[in-house]
Amino acid sequence: MSIFYAIVESGGKQFRVRTGQVINTDLLHVEKGKQVELSPVLMIADGDEVVIGTPEVQGAKVIATCLEEGKARKIIVFRYKNKVRERRKTGHRQPYTRLLIKEIVKPGGKVTKKAAKAGAAASGGDN
Repeated sequence: MSIFYAIVESGGKQFRVRTGQVINTDLLHVEKGKQVELSPVLMIADGDEVVIGTPEVQGAKVIATCLEEGKARKIIVFRYKNKVRERRKTGHRQPYTRLLIKEIVKPGGKVTKKAAKAGAAASGGDN
């Protein structure tokens, strides 16, 4: 069985994705259920065949469906300066978009298999 995956860039971060995988990206402002195209695709690997872009693979794209938009867990930011009684406690919740990877399109229009069970993949991904 060959491992098929792609490396895409979204929001300044790089993600290694497979069909059926669920990822959390920075907020993309996409409605729930809508499809989104992730590009640029930096690399595509299909078993022993690897296509590395310079800097991106021309004609390749990753199609994903928006599952939800939300906010991550709160992180606490505590600023402290000793000897002057200065303390600041603030919190931050990073907004995200949860995406289900539907298909990876190779250069030349070759489409990989679509995700068989979207419900099973949606419940298990925690990226």
